[in-house]
Amino acid sequence: MARIIVITHEHDRFLGRRGLLLRRNSRYMLFDILEDLKRRGHSVRIQPGLSGQFSADVAVLHVDATMTPADYLEHARRFPLCLNVGAADISKRRVSGALLAEGDGWLGPVIVKSNLNNQGIPETRLNRRSRRAGQPAPFAHVPAMPSYEVYQSRDDVPDGVLDRDDLVVEKFIPEKEPDGFAVRFWVFCGERERCTRYVSPNSLVKASETIRREPAAVPDELRERRRELGFDYGKFDFVMHEGRAVLLDANKTPGRPQNLVKMFAAGASDLADGFEGLIRRAR
Repeated sequence: MARIIVITHEHDRFLGRRGLLLRRNSRYMLFDILEDLKRRGHSVRIQPGLSGQFSADVAVLHVDATMTPADYLEHARRFPLCLNVGAADISKRRVSGALLAEGDGWLGPVIVKSNLNNQGIPETRLNRRSRRAGQPAPFAHVPAMPSYEVYQSRDDVPDGVLDRDDLVVEKFIPEKEPDGFAVRFWVFCGERERCTRYVSPNSLVKASETIRREPAAVPDELRERRRELGFDYGKFDFVMHEGRAVLLDANKTPGRPQNLVKMFAAGASDLADGFEGLIRRAR
């Protein structure tokens, strides 16, 4: 059996408050995987911040921020095996395959997004909790981010947006359906995975707001992209456009939507198998 440590930011709340059933819960998908691993006999410790000097057989770098701070990376590398130590940067400029480039001739609609993962909400949350604790904000230069905006063409994008470092402009290429739009979500841990195509009436598809879902295949080019980005565990959002897979978002700390908790928990055992496979391979 393995000793597992989950390294989180010192101001993150990996575990939520106890609910009516006096059981710990979490907003993160990893919670269900860890619960399954504990049932198998593995020990699990959550380590907020860098103050703890615990030994472990395997660590998971689970810092919910677009750019993992350098001191967390240094700490994570001390363990014999640390998942996602190679996935330190998940900014849109690094991961997105839909970025609008000068001279590419794109005439279709575009979408303006934050360069940060999830509109910089994780960084804003950590800043707020840090200030409440009387400490400086760890991500002090995170700007207030507007909601995603879709424009009919590049020419409709407001002046100055293309010059901003904190924003990116992407080709807007959801998979169109007669009753809405589709995006594919690929969740993986080691060699275990599930990939689901979600259809929503909204052009900005969220798993929690879908009208149907179906299994989908994972294209080989996405697997290669995962290797390039250094992901052992996580979730990729992508679409199929003109016969090829286009990665839109890569998340190293994926969440579990509250209205889909049971569905996500049901797949945790398979992902836990993938976690154990990583441990065996490292040994």
